[in-house]
Amino acid sequence: MTDTPNPREELERLRAEIDRHNYLYHVLDRPEIEDAEYDALFRRLAALESRHPEWITPDSPTQRVGAASASVLAPAAHGVPMLSLDNAFSEDELRAFDARMRALLNQDAIRYVAEPKLDGLSVELVYIDGRLTLGSTRGDGLTGEDVTANLRTIRAIPLRLRAEGRPLPARLEVRGEVYIEKAAFLRLNRSREADGLEPYANPRNLAAGSLRQLDSRVTAERPLRMYCYDAGRTDGVRFESQVELLTAFPSFGLPVNPLYAVCETFDDVTAFYRKVQSLRESLPYETDGIVVKIDRFDLRRQAGFASRSPRWAIAGKFPAEQGVTRLLDIQVSVGRTGVLTPVAVLEPVRVRGVEITSATLHNEDEVRDKGILIGDRVIVQRAGDVIPQIVGPVPGERTGAERPFAMPKLCPVCRSPVVRLEGEAAHRCLNTACPARIRQSILHFASRGALDVERLGPKLVDQLVDRGLVSRPGDVFRLDRDTLIGLDRMGPKSSDALVTALEAAKTVALDRLLYGLGIPEVGAHTAAILARHYGTLERLADASPADLMAVPDVGPQTSEAIVDFFANEENRRTMAELLEVGLRIQAPAPMDAAPEGPLTGKRFVFTGTLASMTRDEAGRRAAAQGAVVVDSVSSKTDYVVAGANPGSKEKKARELGVAVLSEDAFLALLSRHD
Repeated sequence: MTDTPNPREELERLRAEIDRHNYLYHVLDRPEIEDAEYDALFRRLAALESRHPEWITPDSPTQRVGAASASVLAPAAHGVPMLSLDNAFSEDELRAFDARMRALLNQDAIRYVAEPKLDGLSVELVYIDGRLTLGSTRGDGLTGEDVTANLRTIRAIPLRLRAEGRPLPARLEVRGEVYIEKAAFLRLNRSREADGLEPYANPRNLAAGSLRQLDSRVTAERPLRMYCYDAGRTDGVRFESQVELLTAFPSFGLPVNPLYAVCETFDDVTAFYRKVQSLRESLPYETDGIVVKIDRFDLRRQAGFASRSPRWAIAGKFPAEQGVTRLLDIQVSVGRTGVLTPVAVLEPVRVRGVEITSATLHNEDEVRDKGILIGDRVIVQRAGDVIPQIVGPVPGERTGAERPFAMPKLCPVCRSPVVRLEGEAAHRCLNTACPARIRQSILHFASRGALDVERLGPKLVDQLVDRGLVSRPGDVFRLDRDTLIGLDRMGPKSSDALVTALEAAKTVALDRLLYGLGIPEVGAHTAAILARHYGTLERLADASPADLMAVPDVGPQTSEAIVDFFANEENRRTMAELLEVGLRIQAPAPMDAAPEGPLTGKRFVFTGTLASMTRDEAGRRAAAQGAVVVDSVSSKTDYVVAGANPGSKEKKARELGVAVLSEDAFLALLSRHD
């Protein structure tokens, strides 16, 4: 007769077995069982815990499924700053880094460790006595956001460290990169397109957005992974080198990227740089370069830090890859403010493994300044490895059949007259009832920076507008299950999910609502300032120009735009309708005092696409040194940082005599104050 297993012993055995298989799969890359067998173990554990809920512990594998929505992501301070890296954009710049290090440390040669630079999101995991207690984003390097609940859903992250017969560290702060593999990203996008949803732009943005979800159940559905590469505080364990750290982490159950190189000479570094570049397309993850670090930690301590980055490490970025293709046509899209934007229609070309069929040209002046003709062979690249960009034409391949582009006189959607206001680079459709403007306004209202209704994508909004179901923001909250089921690709499950998402979106922070309303000259930063200054929508709506001018960083142009917006009867009606459908506006959190630093009081505007970071990240780095980040250019602006395709803000800055910085010059400015 077989003894019936003790339920508590069976539960502990299942937990240990599942943890072992996670370790084999994510750390050693040596899975022993199929997914179906793993799922069977997991279901057995879940069934046992459902019968004995008093035995559930926070580090049980079943606790990775996520929990209900949080109201906000709390701040989380880093015990040791998580600094970003300076960049090198060529082998010559990498060698210049080596020369600086050898001179600084008085060494004839230095051993380095080189690793692929993953294109994901940096995080920190804090283990106390071997148990995961806190997980946070990098943030500004000093303070990130508490995303513990979201990180716990990632199977590659151990909820408790492996002991293997040794005492666990009292505190171990682990740094790493959360990312999504390219194949998983493609599968997810195919699934979204099948459901009629807009595909995600790129793996990095998806990974970052997944980790910043307020509902960790959403994060649990995303195929996130992680590689660990650094440590902060290490109480109870000591590492003397990067090699030792990368060797020790797997023994704790922490995954590291196996593709790294110990470089005894700098020729080994450049060889690894070329190797990773040659493997770039075949690697399972996105990478935009390598990270080079001094191996010995005692030498790192001697090298020290600049203001926002370690001197002992550098990111060697790969050059932008380009392709050549035919410009078939230039079509014009209409945005939510009525701005007409030329969009290049391209003969498909693959650049960095992505098929490019279109690229934004921003305005008529850019088309003319680049000398682009319809029918040209053009050079295409992915700016910052993300956004398709036309570099310029190949004049030597012209046949004479090419033709110039001209902005249309009538809106291509509603046939209203197109105007170009004095002092603007943009052409506009002024018809507020233009279907294209309505579509874009609704998409902006539902966007991540506003009310964040992810399931309200472009294809669905097109249907809603075309069928007359939605023409104003308040209309989206009147959508019900029966109406949605009648739309293309909207079954019961998708309809229920959208209705649930819309109900959740009715609770919104004031700054997000202000941004979502699309007030001219009011971006996310200005919306936050206004929300904290006025506290309620009613107080802001009744503010006079003089009141608004007293608000920090609100200039004459912005104050005039705000007054005009709230004076408009249609806009007043929109706000009344939002309150009628049950919108609940949350008061903003108190504003923290601005940090003091070498850039205190300097006003920065960021425009265009930056290669090494997002504009938000760049703004946070500037703000960490005391700078003020604003949305619009005025005579009070000190610097405009211009990335690829900067648009009208760069032009206005030059007209006003405001300093325009390239991304490299901006990074140099940050690092100047050691």
